[in-house]
Amino acid sequence: MTPPVKPLTLTIMDKDYLVGCAEDEREALLASVEFLNGKLREQRESGKVIGSERVAVMAALNIAHEYLGYRGTHETLNTSLGDDLNRLHQKIDAALARTATPTTPRTATGSN
Repeated sequence: MTPPVKPLTLTIMDKDYLVGCAEDEREALLASVEFLNGKLREQRESGKVIGSERVAVMAALNIAHEYLGYRGTHETLNTSLGDDLNRLHQKIDAALARTATPTTPRTATGSN
């Protein structure tokens, strides 16, 4: 069963927005709003962009650019880790195969 959605008022760029949010997603949503407001503030304070809509678009563009950079790095790390794990798996399989092959038992030779 999905958790109930409750209304939550968010303030973004000094404007209030009423959104529905499940209780278990509330903290993540509030953190996202805080992050977004920080990016919007950076754009506004840079003085290079004038107008709320342009500030929002430039902040969104910067967030998308950062996200794609992180995602590319993450995918590269995952691929590298996957390759390393495959090599390790092959080495383990080879070692197990060597120990699983029967060896000829040695007979003791000696005099009684």
